Order: sequence, then structure tokens, then C-alpha cells
Amino acid sequence: MKRCVIIGGAPINDYNRIKEYLSENDCFIYCDSGLKHESPLGFAPELIVGDFDSHDCPKTDCEIIKLPREKDDTDTFFAAKEALKRGFDDFLLVGVIGGRLDHSLCNVSILLYLESFGKSAKIIDDYSEMEIVSDNTAYIEDSFPYFSLIAIDGTAKKVSIKNAKFPLENAEITPEYQYGVSNEVTKGKTASVSVGDGKLLLIKIAKE
Repeated sequence: MKRCVIIGGAPINDYNRIKEYLSENDCFIYCDSGLKHESPLGFAPELIVGDFDSHDCPKTDCEIIKLPREKDDTDTFFAAKEALKRGFDDFLLVGVIGGRLDHSLCNVSILLYLESFGKSAKIIDDYSEMEIVSDNTAYIEDSFPYFSLIAIDGTAKKVSIKNAKFPLENAEITPEYQYGVSNEVTKGKTASVSVGDGKLLLIKIAKE
């Protein structure tokens, strides 16, 4: 099954960085003003969704799902739900972080939504990669200068961090005290993060 790449309308400044993650084998879903990224990214959509309040509805042979402007789901969240219906198991979200904070936070929650169905999902932007760590172990190469862990779904318990400047063992990180920020991978090693109970948002920082 192809990986599903969902492209939103948030700003992208470093298209070369984003394109390193993309493949011709991916299925691309563009969401409304995410269409402005089509030409710089160089990948045509297989599906376009949106209420087209921020971009004109294109005249194209590509499949389009036109949404009402008054709805519960954002265009990007609807795209994720539609991709689930179509059987995708692996997701990459692009152009979903930056600009309006409310949309950025909502888009991060899509990672939680997809994770609840047992799907693999990641967000990339100009600076970072983001993924959910729950019952899986995540790894961070030392090519990332920093990484942070955010308690995004209540208290995360039995947190373990290995091969990092600030290791942890059987720790807790709560939404009220986010102390897992700006850790560093031990040079020449690969850091690992695991959570015994709960969920963390892992943010790997690629550049300042």
C-alpha cells in the first residue's frame, strides 16, 4: 500500500528539505490552499479536498471532494479521515505547521487520531519531524541537534530516554510540567525513547 502524503496550506520555506522525504510512489492529497505547494513540490495530487475558502477550486480531472464551509472537521482532518477510509496505513503530513496556531495544534492532534487506529504517522516542517511515542520505541539519530518530548495526552509514565545528554528511567512527564525539551543525542550514538503508559509527542529538531 502506498504512503499517504497530506499537504496543507501552512507556510513552507524550505521546499528542498521537504522534497527529500517525498517519493513518486506516494499518494498525494492536497487540502484547499495546500495546492499552492503543488508546483514547488513537483508532485501532482491524486485527491483534492477542501471548502475552498482560501484557494480557488481548480479545474482539473483529478478527483475533488468539495466540503461545506461550516463543518466540524478542518480540511486537513477530513483528508486524514478520508485516507483512513481508503485503507492507508502510513501517513506523512506536510504544510500543516506554521501560520495560525489553532490550525497547527489541531493538525498535531491528527497524529493522535491516526495513532489511535494503529497507523504510522509523521509531520514534517521546515525545522523538524514529529511523531507520537506510545507503545513503540522511537529512535533519534545524532544528525538531529535536539529533540523534545511533550506530554500531549495526559501524563506519560515509565518514560525512558537512552543515549542522550539528559537520560531518563521510569520517569513521568505531565502536561503541567513539560521538562523534556531540548535534549541532545549522545554524539556517535542513536537515542531511544519509550513510554510504558501514555503518549508523548516526539519532536526531532533538524535545524535552528
